[in-house]
This record gives sequence, structure tokens and C-alpha cells, in this order.
Amino acid sequence: MQRTPDNVESDVLNIEKTHNAQIDIDTQKVNQNAMGDAFSAFHPFVNFLYFALVIGFAVVFMHPVFLGVSFICATTYSLYLNGKKAYRMGLMFLLPLLLLTAILNPLFNHQGATILAYLPNGNPVTLESIVYGIAAAVMLITVIAWFSCFNAVITSDKFTFLFGRIIPALSLVLSMALRFVPRFREQLKIITNAQKGIGKDVSSGNIIQKAKNGIKVLSILVTWALENAIETADSMKGRGYGLPGRTAFSIFRFTQRDGFAMLYIIVCVSVIIIGVMTGAYHFRYFPTIRGEWSGIETMVVFFAYFALGAFPMIINLKEELAWKRIESRI
Repeated sequence: MQRTPDNVESDVLNIEKTHNAQIDIDTQKVNQNAMGDAFSAFHPFVNFLYFALVIGFAVVFMHPVFLGVSFICATTYSLYLNGKKAYRMGLMFLLPLLLLTAILNPLFNHQGATILAYLPNGNPVTLESIVYGIAAAVMLITVIAWFSCFNAVITSDKFTFLFGRIIPALSLVLSMALRFVPRFREQLKIITNAQKGIGKDVSSGNIIQKAKNGIKVLSILVTWALENAIETADSMKGRGYGLPGRTAFSIFRFTQRDGFAMLYIIVCVSVIIIGVMTGAYHFRYFPTIRGEWSGIETMVVFFAYFALGAFPMIINLKEELAWKRIESRI
């Protein structure tokens, strides 16, 4: 049967409707995960303070116990929030990154007193450089995992609530940037499927035609992104965003529960900082591996760091147990 332009246009519209429906389903799943996370229901200031601390500590503290605790807490919470998406990211990106970093560091870092072998160029391969490379890789993966949790918990409306009055212009730009990548990716799928429906996707034709089709898709995508940014900026300007004295509605209220959470975080952080200042945290990789592994003060600092890192999962476990008790009484 001869296909008319109306048939092709109808097919393209059907593809876009189907894909938009799938996006809505995926968005609902993400929202359900966020709604199921009890820690996400806390005040945005509590959420932001927590992630600022755990990410900062993950970068600064290189003690193997600290790294292990932070890695376990970050990956566990990331799996809880993101599900299969976190598994895919771990297998396809984080695991190769861990191996690559651990292998490359001994090739360029030759510090350390324990020489295991010599490279063809005469530089030594030391035990300390290998251990430090593994530690650096774990630290990098941990920070990425914490940022994935941050992206799931700190939504654009929370970010705007926190910084909208302090730095309105920058807050708007950053909130748009946080949602730009996922929306950009989903819009790319829509455009690609639409172009495929009319036989002009990147898999059709010879190399030159594929390049032209790819440039066409990119052009449409960039045009959409620019128009979307201009429309958002005009919309916010029309609502008086950033003007002095402008009031704003907010659903976020600092409650007693948020106060207890803040107290919990402050106590854990205080114990960690005091332990670091008194030397209970001491650890070094070069020239030889030396550090504190035992002792009452050191164990207290380790426990405080674990209590801080596991705080979101503790809250979720507490909520799930409370919900099961309620169900058992029905």
C-alpha cells in the first residue's frame, strides 16, 4: 500500500505519544522511589547539609576504614534510591573506573619504600602506590555514588527553595542544569524515534547520509534546548522571580523531626572532628603505610562516621519497621 505524507505524520505522532507515555511511566517510577525514601521527606536544609558533609568527608578522609564505610553507605543508599539504574552504572562505568585508576596510579606514582618490581624504564612499582591507587579509586567511586544520591534527593524545587532568595539568578541556572541532562537525553530519544519513523535516522543510508541525519538530529535537539531555556527564563521573569520583596510559596517547613535530625548530624560530625584533631584518625600511605586501626578513641570515631553515613538507611529502616507494625495490627 502506498504511504502518503499524512500516514507518515500520523506514525511519527504515534511514536512520540508512545515514547512520552513511557517517559511518564519512568518518571512515576522515579517519583515513587523518591517518595518511598523517608530521608527525602526531611527539610531541604537537612538534606543539603548531610550531602555536603558526607561528600566533603569522602574527599578529605583517606583512611581505609573511612573509605570502606563511606563506600558501603553510598552504594547501599544509591541502590535503594536508583534500583537497577545503579546496578547498570556500577557494572558499566564505576567498576571499569575502579580498575583503571588502580592500574594507572602505580605507573605514574613511584613513591613508597616497599619496591615490588621495576618498569622497563627503570621506575619502581611500590606497594604503597598500588594501595594508594586503590584507595583513590574507591574515593572517586564513593563521591560519584553520593552525587547520584544527591541528584535523587535534592530536586530542583528544593535547590530553588534553598538558594532562590540568596542567589536567585545562579539558583535558577543550577536548578535548570540539574534537570537538563535527563530531559536532554529523553528529548534525544523522542527526536531519534521521530526521525526513524520518516527514515532519516543515523542508521539509514550511507556514511554521508548518516552524518547529515545525525547533524539534523543534533540541530533539532539544540534548538529545542535553547527554546526551552528562553521560555523558562521568560516565565520566571514574568512571575517576578528574583525581585526584591517578592514572596514565594513553599511546602517545606522545619519540624521537630528535622531538629532531631540536625542534632544527630551535628553530634556525629563533632565526634569525627574531635577525633581527627586529637589524632585518633591518623593514617598515611607514604613512605610506608602507617595509621591508627584500634583503640577506644579510634573505634568511637569509626562508629560516628558509620552512624553519619548510614543515617538515611537508618531512617528508612525505622520507617519500614513502623509501617510493618501498623500493618500487623490491621
